[in-house]
Amino acid sequence: MPYETLNLSTAKPVLSWANHGLGQDETKMAKNVASLPFVFKHVALMPDVHLGKGALVGSVVATKEAIVPATVGVDIGCGMYAIKTPFVAEQLEGKLHQIRQDIEKLIPVGFNENAEADANVLNWQGWQDFKHLHSGVQHLEAKATKQMGSLGGGNHFIEVCIDENNQVWLMLHSGSRNIGNVLAQRHIETAKELAKLAGEKLPDPDLAHFVQGTAEFDAYWRDLQWAQNYARVNRDVMMARSKQILEKHLSNGQPFTPQLEVNCHHNYAEREVHFGEEVVVTRKGAVRAQKNDYGIIPGSMGTKSYIVKGKGNANSYCSCSHGAGRSMSRNKAKLNFTLEDLIAQTQGVECRKDEGVLDEIPAAYKSIEQVMANQSDLVEVVATLKQLVCVKG
Repeated sequence: MPYETLNLSTAKPVLSWANHGLGQDETKMAKNVASLPFVFKHVALMPDVHLGKGALVGSVVATKEAIVPATVGVDIGCGMYAIKTPFVAEQLEGKLHQIRQDIEKLIPVGFNENAEADANVLNWQGWQDFKHLHSGVQHLEAKATKQMGSLGGGNHFIEVCIDENNQVWLMLHSGSRNIGNVLAQRHIETAKELAKLAGEKLPDPDLAHFVQGTAEFDAYWRDLQWAQNYARVNRDVMMARSKQILEKHLSNGQPFTPQLEVNCHHNYAEREVHFGEEVVVTRKGAVRAQKNDYGIIPGSMGTKSYIVKGKGNANSYCSCSHGAGRSMSRNKAKLNFTLEDLIAQTQGVECRKDEGVLDEIPAAYKSIEQVMANQSDLVEVVATLKQLVCVKG
């Protein structure tokens, strides 16, 4: 389905790949962003778009000589990592519960962190630049070190999946943990203070921005890139540990070489060239999908996920959705569903089935099939995955 141009009467148009009409709050949020004077060409909304803070989750915003920290969000560098293994589904028989227990033992989830940092974590080059980060995070270096290689909470997960050919995949979803969150908050506070001092009339205080060429812009950009790198390495560490667990159970500890690896951010900003001009592109809940880029679009636990290849659609700023997208808030999900509903909807998946993950019930998310149908002009499907093990944060 091609995009539609929303009738919002804004200076810059809003192109939407979502087939559902936006609610009142979502429409207002899209309108607020599209009315910012430095927005380039148009705003693109992905098929999984839903409410966020300041800007919609599932939005792609290109700007000229300015950046809005809220259009990146607080989970800087959050993204996905998937590898295709040489193993087949039959080799997993009778081992799923033990594999889940081993992952949960080796990789801290929720607010937990590692008791000790791995040698490869301590050797990460990024620690040399920590002293240059925002002064408001300088007390967090030890915590950031111990959290590297940890999953976090919410919708973060580690999964063992099979594709349509019964091939086994490992897939995980995580970001820059507490350090990325605090960095984002500190810079959003600074942007709001600057807007107040300048007497700016913003449609939403969360849309305070930094102007290129200022010290504040440079400081945010530096910290943003650092947190994005931290998030990627965090995923690398967890994938290496998860891979070792599969090797222990499926190949007597013998290492294997992945047949395909995909590691992509979906909350981040980069300088890119679009429509012949260099712009800052922020993807808040969106994946880069330039021609032949590999990407990952996960469903909820209990539904399908997709490995995709980008088609380089210029109007989406070469982007696609980052998942199914929530159709209801976490609180609403807890009110509307029971533990029995969760058990029924995650049948056949080795995962937690308790009140603590009720807000992650598949029915709280949009239909991943519908989301995929809406972006057939953005990506082609390379593999369709179904999870057998799901470790939730």
